[in-house]
Amino acid sequence: MTGLDLDLTRYQDPLTIQRVLHGAKTIAVVGLSSNELRASYFVGYYLKRHGYRVVPVNPRETSILGETSHPSLLDVPEPVDIVNVFRAPDAVPGIAREAVSIGAKALWCQFGVINAEGAQIAEDGGLTVVVDRCLKVEHARYVGRMHWLGFNTHRITSVRAGLQ
Repeated sequence: MTGLDLDLTRYQDPLTIQRVLHGAKTIAVVGLSSNELRASYFVGYYLKRHGYRVVPVNPRETSILGETSHPSLLDVPEPVDIVNVFRAPDAVPGIAREAVSIGAKALWCQFGVINAEGAQIAEDGGLTVVVDRCLKVEHARYVGRMHWLGFNTHRITSVRAGLQ
């Protein structure tokens, strides 16, 4: 099954996204690159800077962002809250199986990483699933700077002073 078979709105609920972000401490980034120009590196750097424990999962790397890189999720020696996927969509079913196997709480697939079979495997395994959303963008929207400025929170957070 491809992403074309998937109702994305089901996996992009703002309240679910906020719950996942606020409940997480450790994020395994599958496909994290040591190349500073890659989106995965920037997202990992951002997450680490905002207090998350970032666990790189990339069999071609030994260390990324000062952390030991693991060949697969099955090799990660600590509990993981979110499995963040920066891989091709056809890799998602296998990653979802590993995420279920290690007891992760959520499977988060980045922009363009859409695979219905993988989403179903994770959901059937009890994981919360977010698809076709950037973890960094959503964090900035609901927790980070964009939230502080009142953007995209569906709330009015400021009133002009002196106008009554």
